[in-house]
Amino acid sequence: MQDLKVTLVQSDLYWQSITANLAMFEEQLWSIDGDTDLVLLPEMFSTGFSMDAERLAEPMNFTTFRWMKQMAEQVQAVVAGSFIVKEEQKYYNRLVWMNPNGTYDMYDKKHLFTLAREHECFEPGQERLISTVKGWKVCPMICYDLRFPVWARNGYDEAKQCMEYDLLCYIASWPSFRINAWDILLKGRAVENMAYTIGVNRIGEDGNDIPYNGHSAAIGPKGDTIFFADDKSTVTTVTLKADDLMQYRGKYPFYKDADAFSLG
Repeated sequence: MQDLKVTLVQSDLYWQSITANLAMFEEQLWSIDGDTDLVLLPEMFSTGFSMDAERLAEPMNFTTFRWMKQMAEQVQAVVAGSFIVKEEQKYYNRLVWMNPNGTYDMYDKKHLFTLAREHECFEPGQERLISTVKGWKVCPMICYDLRFPVWARNGYDEAKQCMEYDLLCYIASWPSFRINAWDILLKGRAVENMAYTIGVNRIGEDGNDIPYNGHSAAIGPKGDTIFFADDKSTVTTVTLKADDLMQYRGKYPFYKDADAFSLG
């Protein structure tokens, strides 16, 4: 593992306008100062958090997917974010992890937000994704997943003598009136999983008059705040220290005392 540079893109979104959002994010990605390894965009970054799946959904290898492929190649970094995908007559809130060489991984949101009736519009994912970049194992998740620690549980592989992942990421549309939970849970996930944890949230107000105030953050494995954004638009790159993570896990191997269980 080498040190990992991660760019957090916290932005307002144009409501249900794929063209406008992709144009805006293209400018923001070109504004990244210096090189980076991973760029994180908010949940449903091309439309806003909308339940109008039938009208807004795209098949894979269409506009938003191709844009991500182009951007990853141009900035020479992984670009990750979720958008509305239609596949075999079903709809998914799907995170695409796009590599600079055009290969990609996918994660479909597991925990659908019932208060917004997301479960009535989308199919839930069934499997976690752990992908790699620059020697780091990264587990990306989406918004409401943050409230469910079992889904994010970082296991220990006895055979390989290492933990399942090193960085946990949440991309979100997390409203301002519940932002205190977001702040607390990001730190909780970092501490309990002994991993760097990053959350990228949006700002502004959506078409349902729901306000968002950002609070995107990068948290160290001890719960220390490496970066915190308030409610302003920002494109910020943080450097995660591989040696710091390995030394901390080596000195305090709490994961070896964790309760054994598996998801049914």
